[in-house]
Amino acid sequence: MSRIAKKPISIPAKTEAVFSAGIITVKGPFGSLSKTIRPYINIEIANNEITLTPNGSSLQTMALWGTYASHIKNMLAGVHKPYEKRLIVEGIGFKADVKGATLVLALGFSHPVSVPIPKDLKVTTEKNMVIVSGIDCEKVGQFAAVVRSLKKPEPYLGKGIRYSDEVIRRKQGKKAA
Repeated sequence: MSRIAKKPISIPAKTEAVFSAGIITVKGPFGSLSKTIRPYINIEIANNEITLTPNGSSLQTMALWGTYASHIKNMLAGVHKPYEKRLIVEGIGFKADVKGATLVLALGFSHPVSVPIPKDLKVTTEKNMVIVSGIDCEKVGQFAAVVRSLKKPEPYLGKGIRYSDEVIRRKQGKKAA
């Protein structure tokens, strides 16, 4: 049983939520998001509240109940305040630049690495930091993970791309005899 989904989800001011034909659409000041909902879960919208109820008691239904509640909460939060991930590019000669619709990274390889930026995300660079922002929590996190995977931080010198709140456990190098 999901504790998250048992409580009704309140719809903030200046926000619309519509559920029809298995698709929930949330519109707010920063844009609109849509998500397809499987028929295992019933969604009712009334009195500025969204209520989710399961159709049955199978394991998959109970798992989707809480998952869909979390997705809807993320959608409501994203159309009010965009999500943001900060990545730090650390290392000598490592740098990041946005050129048009691509993120160009110099990561110590013999060639620059370019990553296409999705249309609904905004990517900016400052000094040694890449800031990814957008209204869809999943897309922001996925793009940030793709960029981080290009050069993961290493434990000896800490070079690579890491999240701003990530802590890298450092190892001691070789000792001089």
